[in-house]
Amino acid sequence: MYDSSTEVITTLTTIRDYIRWAASRFTDAKAYFGHGSLTAIDEAAALILHTLHLPYNVSSYYLEAVLTHPERQAVIDIVERRVNERKPAAYLTHEAVFAGLPFYIDERVLVPRSPIAELIEQRFAPWVEEDRVDNILDLCTGSGCIAIACAYAFPTAAVDAVDLSPDALAVAKINVAKHQSEDSVTLYQSDLFEGLPGNQYDIIVSNPPYVAIAEWESLPAEYHAEPKMGFTGGKSGLDIVLRILAEANHYLTEHGILVAEVGSSAQTLQDTFPDIPFYWLDFERGGDGVFLLTGEQLALYHDQFIAALN
Repeated sequence: MYDSSTEVITTLTTIRDYIRWAASRFTDAKAYFGHGSLTAIDEAAALILHTLHLPYNVSSYYLEAVLTHPERQAVIDIVERRVNERKPAAYLTHEAVFAGLPFYIDERVLVPRSPIAELIEQRFAPWVEEDRVDNILDLCTGSGCIAIACAYAFPTAAVDAVDLSPDALAVAKINVAKHQSEDSVTLYQSDLFEGLPGNQYDIIVSNPPYVAIAEWESLPAEYHAEPKMGFTGGKSGLDIVLRILAEANHYLTEHGILVAEVGSSAQTLQDTFPDIPFYWLDFERGGDGVFLLTGEQLALYHDQFIAALN
């Protein structure tokens, strides 16, 4: 319990007071934000509103509401957990929002935050024709957020979701049930394509492990609260990405596309294949390091991708 909790409880009364106080606590403690919130005030608001069972878009009118003493203590406790445990807020609330949808989250999976959400909301336009998308594959699905968001965006499509981690798939199963997506989303425990039934996909989308080991070791503590398996892609960061590039064309339809996030390894990937015209996508809400290749391009450069694996 926070040493000065009695003082805080007696001097701070409204929701607005506690959001301001929590933001100050986070700033003083040098908490790091990169899991959905960009600033201390945003993180404080999200954490406190969730604790009080209020929607994130609650009217500012309610910020002047006076909290009961048990509510004040509950807010103090969760703020102090965020400071002391250095866990992303989603692990404390067990909830994250991706593509406007709520997902159950715990320490078995990465916290959803990919800019690919924006692309899903746009139904991958203009890269595919919506009515021609029958099958979608999500590689390294984690919590299942990308697969389930795709199922909402393409309600007539079948979505296969793959992960090597049984722990991650257990969380994905919770989210498939939460969104009643059992008829459209099928989960596979597989090392990328190995355990799949051999389907052809109109869209292959992936947010795979892509962080170089040296970079991962230098990340703030909040990232080390997440499963290492979901982060690291070998010495260069590209071990998993190269395998996807080498194999994806065998699983794409003639008009299919591959979309993958490589984040901080984007320059390494482009330097590895300087003659390949990766299309680097732009996002209105921020984020980068996501490329797109067509099935035709994957076939054209297949030999280069295979050579890079050796």
